[in-house]
Amino acid sequence: MSAGVVLDVRGVSKSFGGLKAVQEFSLGLPAGSLRGLIGPNGAGKTTVFNLLTGVYKPDQGTVLLNGRDVTGLRPYRIAAVGMARTFQNIRLFGELSVLDNVKVACHLRAEHTIVGAVLRSPGHVGEERAIAERSLRLLGLFDLADRAEEQAKSLPYGDQRRLEIARALATQPQVLLLDEPAAGMNPQEKVGLRGLIRRVRDEFGVTILLIEHDMSVVMDICERITVLDYGVVIAEGAPAEIQSNPKVIEAYLGAVEE
Repeated sequence: MSAGVVLDVRGVSKSFGGLKAVQEFSLGLPAGSLRGLIGPNGAGKTTVFNLLTGVYKPDQGTVLLNGRDVTGLRPYRIAAVGMARTFQNIRLFGELSVLDNVKVACHLRAEHTIVGAVLRSPGHVGEERAIAERSLRLLGLFDLADRAEEQAKSLPYGDQRRLEIARALATQPQVLLLDEPAAGMNPQEKVGLRGLIRRVRDEFGVTILLIEHDMSVVMDICERITVLDYGVVIAEGAPAEIQSNPKVIEAYLGAVEE
């Protein structure tokens, strides 16, 4: 693994029957970076996320997180090692409160035992109090503290998106994968989201990889961008390079007939 690289993906591939969804995908994410992963519909972007987070097991290739091989581990184990994600289709615990959605994620790092929980030991009570306080601080960062006791499913769509990011952060990840965080947001919400993603990276020191169809969001906040087409990486570079790359233009707009 290269020095300073927190997520090192090497030659990962995945097929479904005769469909090669992802082919020889490699990626190195330096610690603290903010990288975009883009491509036309069906390019394999969400499949990459599923491979990185253990939803799918790669047919070949390796995924290293801080030098540790996490290839094919179960999602909860990868989260425990330090990689969390959000989903293209929001997956909150709708019946739980906004606060409880975050507290559930905080418990990934909890140290108390079942016996301590049953007996309400001082250690358990103190840890539960710390989890509640941390959860409320996270909700405050996302302007959701005043809705802490509401059911998650009652939140407006943009607030649900922000809650999902807050819940992912509650696991204290080193790498955060955001799958179309701006989906369904109005222009004003998207402006706020850009600032929020930067703030999350800077304040939490987390490395971010995001999938996003809104190019204005990607080009504004990402330092480098990787482009997929039919499961293959066709370009990688700074936003300005990607915007003018002929292969990228062809992938999105099609070849121009002479």
